[in-house]
Amino acid sequence: MFKAFRVFEEGGGLSSRVVDASLEELSAGSVVIRAAYSSVNYKDALAATAKGRILKRLPMIPGIDVAGTVESSEDGRFAPGDPVLVTGYDLGVANDGGFAQYVRVPADWVVRLPDGLTAADAMAIGTAGFTAALSIAALEQNGLRRGSQPVIVTGATGGVGSLAVQCLSALGYEVTAVTGKDGEHGFLRAIGAREVLPRSVVQQSARPLEKATWAAAVDPVGGETLAWLTRTMAYRGVIAASGLTGGTELHTTVLPFILRGVRLIGIDSVMCPMDERVAIWRRLAADMRPAHLHASVEEIGLEDLPRAFETLLGGKARGRFLVRL
Repeated sequence: MFKAFRVFEEGGGLSSRVVDASLEELSAGSVVIRAAYSSVNYKDALAATAKGRILKRLPMIPGIDVAGTVESSEDGRFAPGDPVLVTGYDLGVANDGGFAQYVRVPADWVVRLPDGLTAADAMAIGTAGFTAALSIAALEQNGLRRGSQPVIVTGATGGVGSLAVQCLSALGYEVTAVTGKDGEHGFLRAIGAREVLPRSVVQQSARPLEKATWAAAVDPVGGETLAWLTRTMAYRGVIAASGLTGGTELHTTVLPFILRGVRLIGIDSVMCPMDERVAIWRRLAADMRPAHLHASVEEIGLEDLPRAFETLLGGKARGRFLVRL
């Protein structure tokens, strides 16, 4: 028996609590992982509350990230004791997830932990940092080069945003961070932002184009913020969009795209192909490694998950919640 955080459907709604679980209760899979750490993402907060319809069955152990060591494996690619991680796929959505001391998954989801990262490091990065790194790689593949105009990061105190600031800074880019938290400007400068702008710079406008400013953007916010970015990108600027905390609607015009050649790229971390997934994790252990990784992390236990969910859904998070298992 081991501890797990499970979500139930009870009384016409969702409830959740820490329970005793067994391997026999877990979803099917060929690799059993003895979990050391998980992390909390916005998607986890939606999944474990009535705020979103994320879970595909109930009861369910949520948690879209996990890192630890292989306990047992029916697949020859992995052996007991191998350090590994899993993010995305159906983990914590249709397959029992990372908020448990043991996790069982298909072998095709498992990534060997790259040299230079501990399990705690990997989960301090987690899906949020993996998404940030995918965004930066996409920007580079579309022409972003060091020494160009500034790169802007929106939602900069959140998981994706704070790690994007750190990864871009590690790569030598000039980073401008946008946040609605006036008290966090010092924190953002400490983790690598050259300039910090208040959320109030994001304004609705009847003008289809505004001053051309940014070479590239990492945007986990969406909505009005993404529309503003399309109007303020420099010529041939590139936007990597990965989130919807600011809404799912996008109100813009074609003019940024046909007059300035602005490119809008969607970033999906869930079903990212394995070869790309492995390459990105290797970069997160090397040239993209966040320099201030654990400065922006709060370590919690399973019993603290409801507070973490409330903080994330309330827009009050700074950095990452690391779940000690």
